[in-house]
Amino acid sequence: MEIFGSPLYDADFLELAFRLFINCSVAFVIIRLIYYPVQQRKDYLFTYFIFNLLIFFLSYLLSGVKLQLGFAFGLFAIFGILRYRTEALAIKEMTYLFVVIAIAVINALANKKISFAELMFTNFAIIIITYLLERKWLLRHETYKTIVYEKIELIKPENYALMVTDLEERTGLKIIRVQVGRIDFLRDVARVKIFFFEDENTSGSFEDDGE
Repeated sequence: MEIFGSPLYDADFLELAFRLFINCSVAFVIIRLIYYPVQQRKDYLFTYFIFNLLIFFLSYLLSGVKLQLGFAFGLFAIFGILRYRTEALAIKEMTYLFVVIAIAVINALANKKISFAELMFTNFAIIIITYLLERKWLLRHETYKTIVYEKIELIKPENYALMVTDLEERTGLKIIRVQVGRIDFLRDVARVKIFFFEDENTSGSFEDDGE
């Protein structure tokens, strides 16, 4: 049975469903079980899952154009360098975006020359290496927050220790170092970046103001 010249159902549908199951399973492990417990960024969960799903369907449904390799590199070029105008993505978030795109392309474009064992090994290798880098080998992940600081007299180099102590008392974070940014003498405030290890501090709801 055909609809507008296209078959209503064929054997490729089962292959699509199987590949989609593998792709979504791997994406779920990396995004929800590895990325989210560490970063606690709910806004990126939606982005990563949708990117992964859309890239998978684009790659799979258009793979018959016989431009598989060029098409894959085109997707990496377009989406891999994508920047959101509303918020600059941190390097780690960009890395995870690249990972979910790569997973989608690998699972969608792997042809019959690649065995099922090779495909599964590749997926498991990505999961295991990502987990080890995120949760074991690079456990002490340094991050920073940008805040507006009104005690402008403490930004002087000779008052650095006092400024760090004051910021630790206010934020409850164990601060590694402080970097002074833009200074506004008209309002007597300065923008400072406080650097700390995420695993030594609770993330809570303390958000970056997006300098």
